[in-house]
Order: sequence, then C-alpha cells, then structure tokens
Amino acid sequence: MTIDATMVGRSYAAAESYQVGREKIREFADAIGDRNPAYRGDDAIAPPTFAFMVGSRALEELLNDEELGLRLDRIVHGAQKFSYTRPIKAGDAIAATATITTVRKAGPVEVIMYETTLTTVDGEPIATATSTLSHNRADA
Repeated sequence: MTIDATMVGRSYAAAESYQVGREKIREFADAIGDRNPAYRGDDAIAPPTFAFMVGSRALEELLNDEELGLRLDRIVHGAQKFSYTRPIKAGDAIAATATITTVRKAGPVEVIMYETTLTTVDGEPIATATSTLSHNRADA
C-alpha cells in the first residue's frame, strides 16, 4: 500500500507514558555533551532535544502501522523543530501522540509530515515537535 492524503489526521499514541527521571535527564545531557547545570540535580529540566526521545515512542507506533507499509530501511528523517509551552522536568509523566499532518509524493518517494504532542498525563501541554520523514518505495 502507498501512503496518500486519506491518512492525514491519523494519530498514534505511545503505548504508555514516559516517567522523566533526573538521572535520565543527566544521562541524556552527558550523551549530547552538554554540561549545563540546569540539566542536573533535584530540579533538573531536560535539554530541548530530549523531547525527541520521549516522542519517539509515538513515532514507533506510526512506523508499525501495517496499513502505511513503511520500511525503516527506506526512511530518511528530515527536518524537525520543537515548540515548547514549558520545559520537560524531572518528575513529569508524559504522554506522546504523533499525528500525520501532510502527505505528498514525488515519484516513488513519499514525504510524510507529522506532529508529536507531548503533554503531562493530566493533559497539561509541554511541547510539540514537527517532523518530516521521506520514504522511498522504489524497487520495494
């Protein structure tokens, strides 16, 4: 199956919420080489790109939708931007939902834009990530 405009609006919630721990924030900051003290201690906030890690759980659900027929070995992750209502903090329990917002085709390449919303499990908005995937069906 190929992807088309009828798939715009499909949403994929992460199977479970993500519990943000200060150790996870510190480990992430260390992994990206950022020694900012705001990313350490009891009141730690997460680096901005931490949102991708949390949102990737919803992306996994999108990629596993058999109706879309996406193959990971044929995907290139393109542009991504983050918009924050507030920082991600240690102690947050975060729900993530990815929604397909745009689909377009260029020959065998499908360009899929999706938006991932991050909220607390109580519904408080935290961040939105807008991302682009290119999927090539050539010789599939």
